[in-house]
Amino acid sequence: MKLPAETVKVTTAPALEPVTLTETKLHLRVDHSTEDDLITRLIAAARRYCEQVSQRAFVNQSLTGGIDYWPYDGVIRLPYPPLSSVTSIKYTDSAGTEHTLANTVYGVDTKIGLIYLRQDQQWPSATLRSYDPITIVWVAGYGAAAAAVPDIYKQAIMLLVGHLYENREAVVAQQGITMGTLPLALDALLMVDRGYY
Repeated sequence: MKLPAETVKVTTAPALEPVTLTETKLHLRVDHSTEDDLITRLIAAARRYCEQVSQRAFVNQSLTGGIDYWPYDGVIRLPYPPLSSVTSIKYTDSAGTEHTLANTVYGVDTKIGLIYLRQDQQWPSATLRSYDPITIVWVAGYGAAAAAVPDIYKQAIMLLVGHLYENREAVVAQQGITMGTLPLALDALLMVDRGYY
């Protein structure tokens, strides 16, 4: 079973961005500090967009998501790789009591990003509450440092920042010009390894 990406929320944001203000300004050919705040916000927005499209976490961050039942095959695949660690698995029974699943019941494979039921173990037999019963918290990302993030994603972020910096409105209408989508280069960079290990 794959934990649905739409249930995932960032509970602890990355401590830093994959690209620095200095290297982004160099990419933009900006040599003043007047717009540093704007460029910093654009970097954060571009990183979030690129993570969503690529379905990956870049710099380590804590994520929370949920499933509605214990998987029959004993495997839970977590979205937004790479998986660094699983912090906790909690479940709420039909009486409304929350329990923490002991980490002796499950194992974690960070190489392929999944949680698996250990041999001779079983999922809890308690009746789960009918809505949002199982919550998983995990850390995802290539590492705590920006240097660990692959260059392909850094380049995608800077391409998008460049687009947002040059086009400050949602739509630019000029006579005789047809508006297109973002350049193919951005999609090409982000789709290379989309959400897979």
